[in-house]
Amino acid sequence: MKLTQYYLAAFFAFFIWGFFSLALKPLHNYSSLDIMFYRVFFSVVVMVLINLVFRRNVIRKNWMHFNKMSLKHRQSTVILTLGGAVFLASNWFVFIFVMNYVSVKAASLAYLICPILTTVIAFYALKETLSKGQWVAVMLSILGCFLLSLNHFQDIFFSLVVAATYALYLVSQRKNSELDKFLVLTIQLLFTAIILLPFYPKYSAEIPTEPLFYGCLLIIVVFFTIIPLFLNLYALKGINSSTVGIMIYINPIINFLLAIFYYNEQVSVLQLCSYFIILVSIVVFNAKLIFPRKQKMRLSPQNVANKV
Repeated sequence: MKLTQYYLAAFFAFFIWGFFSLALKPLHNYSSLDIMFYRVFFSVVVMVLINLVFRRNVIRKNWMHFNKMSLKHRQSTVILTLGGAVFLASNWFVFIFVMNYVSVKAASLAYLICPILTTVIAFYALKETLSKGQWVAVMLSILGCFLLSLNHFQDIFFSLVVAATYALYLVSQRKNSELDKFLVLTIQLLFTAIILLPFYPKYSAEIPTEPLFYGCLLIIVVFFTIIPLFLNLYALKGINSSTVGIMIYINPIINFLLAIFYYNEQVSVLQLCSYFIILVSIVVFNAKLIFPRKQKMRLSPQNVANKV
């Protein structure tokens, strides 16, 4: 049951992110930097207040645990936490830019490439192993992404940057397991805010006055930042980064459907076939979770006795 919770956390994180464009597209008249500035600053305020008001004991316990670590262990935790913040901030900025100034499909393609990069990086960096069936799923996803990349070289470039930054974030946070995940996320966003703060006076536009901006921003902060990021980090406590990575495909599939049915972007038959192949790869990769009864039936004592 505990393992199922981690899978569900990963699923709902990317399911929620799939609808991000609904809150982001209305802000297309604002620069990518402005959206990022206010997203990070507002998120930090909300999360710091939650920690200080409701989670003081958690902060105290984690601080004591951190002080008991060896010097090498403390350094590793700090590097992973702050490094994750850099990867996350880079991912956010490029994703917002691609979503608003390139296309929704290009943003979707980024999160189609990301699971492949995550699997490869995790295989070499974390020595995570995959079954033969899961490698077949990875090959299917590569085929789907290759078909999508035909005649879309500009999209591929931006997509690779978005995918690489998030893949590195996922893999790094899989190793960052010592401290409370919500607290880690708060520290990462606070560090990101500190990095962005010196750039705000020079690169930000006038302070927005439209209620639409702050309404969309509130939705982005709560529903498309804090909740899915926490679910993502929680999932990494119980399942490996390759499995969380493959769940990313849920995000672009929803984006793709929105691009067709909501934003009326043109889609070719080749793209439809590519997304179908990727959908199949998700099912194949998670076959043991999706079809557990068949696995249990094969291994049940009654079936063994019947065979004898």
